[in-house]
Amino acid sequence: MAKSPPVFRFAPSPNGRLHLGHALSALTNARLAAAFGGRLLLRIEDIDLTRCRPEFEQGIHDDLAWLGLHFDGIARRQSEHFDDYRRALDRLDAMGLVYPCFCSRQDVKSAVRRREAETGEPWLRDPDGAPLYPGSCRGLSEEERHRRVAAGEPHLLRLAMDRALACAGADLSYAVFDAEGGERRVAVDPMRWGDVVLARKDTPTSYHLSVVVDDALQGISHVVRGRDLEAATDIHVVLQRLLGLPAPLYHFHPLLADETGQKLAKSRMSPGLADLRAQGVTPAVIRQQLGFT
Repeated sequence: MAKSPPVFRFAPSPNGRLHLGHALSALTNARLAAAFGGRLLLRIEDIDLTRCRPEFEQGIHDDLAWLGLHFDGIARRQSEHFDDYRRALDRLDAMGLVYPCFCSRQDVKSAVRRREAETGEPWLRDPDGAPLYPGSCRGLSEEERHRRVAAGEPHLLRLAMDRALACAGADLSYAVFDAEGGERRVAVDPMRWGDVVLARKDTPTSYHLSVVVDDALQGISHVVRGRDLEAATDIHVVLQRLLGLPAPLYHFHPLLADETGQKLAKSRMSPGLADLRAQGVTPAVIRQQLGFT
């Protein structure tokens, strides 16, 4: 029986304009997909219905077409598949691994400040630099949780990481591949993320949950993304094990930085590909600048 070709994906969010960092990621995916004789899919990660906008989604298609990139099949739009993520969340909940948290971001910051004042020690941060959730709602009784949820109190859903790891078992790791096809195993440390958020009231899933579900449903075998998401793979490995999902191979490419040394980002208004196009920059120049000649 013939082996199926590998499947790659480029998965931008339409919450702003694509910039050179996105071009690097898309072109790296395309180059590796071609080198491995694989397919390349496009996924629109638009779970954030408050920030994602149709004009940004159209801009993604325009920018990628301008770069000369072609994708297999029709793009998957996450906002059309919330039921898939809900089913995965329900499975985790049935395993006793999910609990409601009624703390706002400000509540978490205030709790952390109090504990730092009490102990005189800095509170632990996750790999992204955010303070770890202090577990304020973990000890609530089931009765209180049900009462507050039934009353319509705003809340989000967290993964009880210690119980999740007990369920997932030992030897959690993932495989990293290089351009020559070599592989190596990387051990994970999900506890450094604490009790991560799996869903919010206004967004019935999270990046972590939706990405592992989509990668499995789309048959993604090779995930190519920036090094800023390398640490988050710890969470994805746990969710894959808990949900019985296949684990892709991973490749993390370098990030592009601006003149201040900070990575390019929509939130810092990094120049978009559309801006460069308007200035007369050509796709050939972009490819050469990024090392794709």
